[in-house]
Amino acid sequence: MDTLLFAVPGSLLPTLAAALFGLLIGSFLNVVIYRMPKMMQREFDNACAENCGKEPVHSDTFTLSVPRSACPHCGHQITMLENIPVLSYLVLRGKCSACKAPISARYPAIELTSALLAALLVWTFGSGWTGLAIVVFGFLLLAMTFIDLDTQFLPDDLTYPLLWLGLLVNLNGALVPLRDAVIGAVAGYMVLWSVNALYKLVRKHDGMGNGDFKLLAALGAWMGWGMLPSIILLSSVVGAAIGILMIVFGKHGRDTRIPFGPYLTGAGLLALLYGTQITALLQGVVQR
Repeated sequence: MDTLLFAVPGSLLPTLAAALFGLLIGSFLNVVIYRMPKMMQREFDNACAENCGKEPVHSDTFTLSVPRSACPHCGHQITMLENIPVLSYLVLRGKCSACKAPISARYPAIELTSALLAALLVWTFGSGWTGLAIVVFGFLLLAMTFIDLDTQFLPDDLTYPLLWLGLLVNLNGALVPLRDAVIGAVAGYMVLWSVNALYKLVRKHDGMGNGDFKLLAALGAWMGWGMLPSIILLSSVVGAAIGILMIVFGKHGRDTRIPFGPYLTGAGLLALLYGTQITALLQGVVQR
């Protein structure tokens, strides 16, 4: 019985354990964010070369684990002691131990964000199977946010697992009935696909990537079709506001593409945490 109590929301020990686990996963997410786009680009380059009857462009092994992480400036291989989340960055004072080149502060920032996110989700949803699945949900969203910011691309290797995991979680109605989850997945994809099709008809080019369709489909699989209007509205309003600010302050032109994935992931996380309150608020605004 005491063991079961630790799985309920608001339990301190599982929350602290989740924060520690989040730090470790955050270090791995840094690797995923940096390497996954490069792995996909290398695969694309080799496929193009093969189709043209040429030798592979990349013959060396490049995966999430090989080669070992190294300083991009001097090639110094990162040791285990230099790879402790956050702590190593502080001890090294944000510099490579070999060449003293600066290390991006984004690495410890992602590790801390991962820790705080895991702690928040376990505190809110508990550390049972559903709560742990939701923590994975958060990790995947975090990785996709920064990959999309860097490359304006959302990898299928992340969006598809997020979608399938959402359907599995709702197989017994953990968050929403399975019927709502399936409809949410289909509707999430088709809504953005339709918007993009109309945009392409008018402007003669795509307004968003296929990854955005798949991401919203995954969010629909997790939270059901009823939450899609809130997610779309939140992401669109924030995305439009930031886009206008970028244009006003001269950082982007009107035709500059802005990644939509980060706004979808942020809206999806807010909907998961505060979906009921957000829906009630929106309904109140509409009824006035």
